[in-house]
Amino acid sequence: MTAPSAPSVALVDDDRNILQSLSIALNAEGFVTRLYPDGHSALKALIDNPPDLVVCDIKMPNMDGMELLRRIRAKSMLPFIFLTSKADEADEALGLTLGADDYIAKPFSQRLLIARIRALLRRTEIGRVIEDQGEESYETIARGRLVMDPARHMVTWDGAPVTLTVTEFLILEALAHRPGIVKTRNQLMDAAYQDDIYVDDRTIDSHIKRLRRKFREAAPDFNAIDTLYGAGYRFTEE
Repeated sequence: MTAPSAPSVALVDDDRNILQSLSIALNAEGFVTRLYPDGHSALKALIDNPPDLVVCDIKMPNMDGMELLRRIRAKSMLPFIFLTSKADEADEALGLTLGADDYIAKPFSQRLLIARIRALLRRTEIGRVIEDQGEESYETIARGRLVMDPARHMVTWDGAPVTLTVTEFLILEALAHRPGIVKTRNQLMDAAYQDDIYVDDRTIDSHIKRLRRKFREAAPDFNAIDTLYGAGYRFTEE
């Protein structure tokens, strides 16, 4: 029986000290790392030979993290974690709007980053594991004009495909599982971020905005995710 290959993590940061220290820490945890000093040097390699996950700084020379994410999202839904300055809340919100799965503010704990990496990789593996177990072991979710196929990580609205990140998919799945039922931000956090990892309300709100934008690109009349101020969000069948 062939042993599973070690998960690969691409690290993109213009601070060589951060690259080296993170690489050493991740290697010690069983990951294979690939190091890039800026977005320009990383772009072609990440598209042509994608790793399992990317950890990327935002502010870098030649091509910053935002532009790198834009170009990658035009090609794939590669799991992506941003490293941000603690003061740059606008960068955090924009990164999530562009399709990042998660972000961590600098200065950060390497232990926290490794926990976030493991959690995101596990979320990415959900569909692959289910598919390996056979088609009878999962159910397609059909809610009005929405169809979700968890095993294949596929979503359509009125038959038109909508491409979602792992985190966006899990949040939508939690909402669509029980139409009409209000889900608090904490409940959506639990659905998308496991292993007792905390994210704040702004993170969930940014993902919801991104979900709405993506569905409205497929159908301008999309209005199936309601905001209930002070309570949370709910999915309504159309």
